[in-house]
Amino acid sequence: MNKTKRKIFETSMKLFAEKGYDATSIEEITATVGVAKGTLYYHFSSKEEIFNFLVDEGMKLLKNSISIKTDKMKNSLDKIRAIVLIQIKILFKYENFMTIILNQIWGNDSRNKLCKQYVFEYIHMVEEIVKEGIEKGEIVNKDPNIIASGIFGFTCSSYIYKMQHKEVDVQKLFSEIDNIFIKKLHR
Repeated sequence: MNKTKRKIFETSMKLFAEKGYDATSIEEITATVGVAKGTLYYHFSSKEEIFNFLVDEGMKLLKNSISIKTDKMKNSLDKIRAIVLIQIKILFKYENFMTIILNQIWGNDSRNKLCKQYVFEYIHMVEEIVKEGIEKGEIVNKDPNIIASGIFGFTCSSYIYKMQHKEVDVQKLFSEIDNIFIKKLHR
């Protein structure tokens, strides 16, 4: 991604997270980036395309990070631990991206449906690891979708904790989640 496209991307993400998609205009994006509308339209055909690109790139980052980390792991609980730690790190490092996703999963317009689709794909990815763990006898034999949805929800709620405390030790937070939630999955 070239410098201008990256600046448009990052600025749009910040504005969408702070103001919401509907309240952010193309004019505001171009003014904040410091480019003409033509330059923005050279890189993106519309505000909707910027949004779709942003969500797609962010979810690819999350999924790829998890795949790279878990593909060589054998134990399902270790995979879940890796997923939780990665999700927390991405949640904190890319707060604007996660704010957009979490804001946009409610409703039924095309942006909401896109965000729901990506969240459900992500949960399904976790669910497959949970199923594998159940089959291997490593994880309690409970509903894999409830467990996977719970992992996503519990991890996302750590963002609320961060908003309250500003400075958060990610490793300490992860250890608490491991003790409260993940260890309870052990069979």
